[in-house]
Parts: sequence; structure tokens; C-alpha cells
Amino acid sequence: MSDCIFCKIANGEIPTDMVYEDDLVVAFKDVNPLTPVHVLVVPKKHYANIVDNVPAEVLAAMAHAIDVVTKQYGLDKTGFRCITNTGDDAGQSVHHFHIHILGGRKLDPEAGEGKK
Repeated sequence: MSDCIFCKIANGEIPTDMVYEDDLVVAFKDVNPLTPVHVLVVPKKHYANIVDNVPAEVLAAMAHAIDVVTKQYGLDKTGFRCITNTGDDAGQSVHHFHIHILGGRKLDPEAGEGKK
């Protein structure tokens, strides 16, 4: 999609604080972090959400990126939360499938969004 901010980030049109990249996905720091570590894992190809026929190899690449990023920040030892929002009512503000990695502090077990 030509007007999708995540498509533009993934193809290098918009600079960002990239922390991981492979052929299928990118991971970068959220510009409005909810936790000390807040990274978004985004497919390079546009999918509206997790139920938009995302191929298994893209989901596997996203899982691999989560593994790499959480180890990079030491979250594999302390714990982290992964969230994907689907639809406006769920809080999806960018309609390009992405997974939030949240961590770096103890998270409220009652708050799915990792509020401050």
C-alpha cells in the first residue's frame, strides 16, 4: 500500500530505529513506547491484520524476529509480552499487521497493553 506508514518504514522510505531485519520482516523501536522496551515486528509485505491470509513463512519469520529481539534486550530472561491488535475496536491504529514486543519492567497482569 502506497500510503501505509509501516510499508514505507519496511522498504526504507522512512528512517527508523531498526533493531532487526531479514528478507520478510523488520523490527523497530516504537516511537511512543509503553514500556522501556517496545519494539514492533512488521512484515515487509502488507497484510491488514493477523487474519489477512498471512503466509506461514511470514509468521515463522516474525517468531524468529521476536526470538532475536528479546534475546538482544535480555527479555528472554526477564519476560515479555507480545500483542497484536486487530481492528479499530481493539486499538489497531496502523492497519498493517504487526506484533508489539513489550518488556523491560514488570507488567501488570491485568493490562494487556502494558500501560505505564
